Order: sequence, then C-alpha cells, then structure tokens
Amino acid sequence: MNAPMLTIRTLTENDVDAFRAMRLHAAVDTPFAIVPTHEEESRWTREENLARVRETDQQAVFGAFDGDTLIGITGWRREQREKFAHKSLVWGVFVDPAYRRSGIARRLLESAIARAKASGVEQVQLSVGAQNPRAQTLYSSLGFEIYGREPRAMRIDGQYFDEELMVLMLD
Repeated sequence: MNAPMLTIRTLTENDVDAFRAMRLHAAVDTPFAIVPTHEEESRWTREENLARVRETDQQAVFGAFDGDTLIGITGWRREQREKFAHKSLVWGVFVDPAYRRSGIARRLLESAIARAKASGVEQVQLSVGAQNPRAQTLYSSLGFEIYGREPRAMRIDGQYFDEELMVLMLD
C-alpha cells in the first residue's frame, strides 16, 4: 500500500464496474456485514448499479482509491419523505482486506458525514453487526451511539446475527 496515492472521492458512472466487483467481493468476504448475498448482488443490472452510484443531492457513494484501484466504499443516502428528511443513512462500508486497519474506513465515513452535514440533515444512522467489535469501535470513535438492537436481524446458513442500530446527531 502506498499511502500518498490513497484518495477518497465520490464514485461516478465510470466506476460502476469496480463498484460492482467490490460489492461482490464484500458479499463473500464479510457476509454478515453486507446484506445482499453474492447471488442477490450479482443480479443487480448495470443500470441498477449506475443508479446506485449516481451522485444526487439525496445520495452518494464514496470510494477509496489506491491509484486507480478501488479499495473501499461507503454509501450515504438521505431520506426522501418529508417526515424523515432530517435523517440519513450510511450503508455498505467495506474495505479490501489488504487495506484494513489503515484508517481508510474512517476516511470514507468522514466523507459521508461531511456530506450529511452539508446536506443539512440532523442525524446519520447505520447498523452494525453485534459480532463486529472493530466496526463498533470505529463508529463510536466518530461519535455514533447505540440506540437499539435488532435481534436476529440476519440469518446466514441457519445462524442468526443481531444488529446494533447507531446514530450520530449532527445538530
């Protein structure tokens, strides 16, 4: 890893193939952290993935790059319905295993939080596997607090996994 070459930016339509490959890799590498299974993720069409990465005032996907290689992603989405428009969601945090523990996830999350602040939302929510203490520690260090727990949120190969619900208040 060459630290000076690492950049964080929003993904564009030109990044859609790398985004798809990263999501497929994440579904296999960390199935308890990514909701779709590999099979489900592989069914997303190119057009659907383009819509996922297309930056709008309501959403963005941030990518970490080592040179031209996508090595991490994080999505941000603002609630569209008026009663929920004060909230946004961080989703799909994933860093290639070769680059973990190097601050990349933090930088991706900081980009998403900055985007949330710029959009005027009052809070950012996320969910994290109750069995994922490294991610929980990272989110807590950024100011996220647990506000609930969803038991049996996910079932993988007959085994249940709880999710902790976290929020970062921006106001």
